Amino acid sequence: VQLQASGGGLVQAGGSLRLSCAASGGTFSNHAISWFRQAAGKEREFVSAIVWSGGSTSYADSVKGRFTISRDNAKNTVDLQMNSLKPEDTAVYYCAGRRALVLPMTAMTWYDLWGQGTLVTVSS
Repeated sequence: VQLQASGGGLVQAGGSLRLSCAASGGTFSNHAISWFRQAAGKEREFVSAIVWSGGSTSYADSVKGRFTISRDNAKNTVDLQMNSLKPEDTAVYYCAGRRALVLPMTAMTWYDLWGQGTLVTVSS
């Protein structure tokens, strides 16, 4: 399975963007999927995760209430709806996955699949 992230762009503070992580080359429905982000000069950090069924999600405190993760296993996609964006949300966003039926972990080392990243820039 390969992952590809898309949907990044330039948006003003308070605006919205929707990122998409598309899977190809295999079964996607049994994978836990998460979003991470990395701002310039900072370490990559966990943003949000969703279990294989979509029945459970988790969020970093910094995005809780503003971001929503969802998935469509029929379309092999996981989306991240980002609302009320702030300049501090500026980063390259990556989707990551692992074949697992448990709640996804927040540690990067747990994942064995990574997309190429998509840049989100929020202007003030």
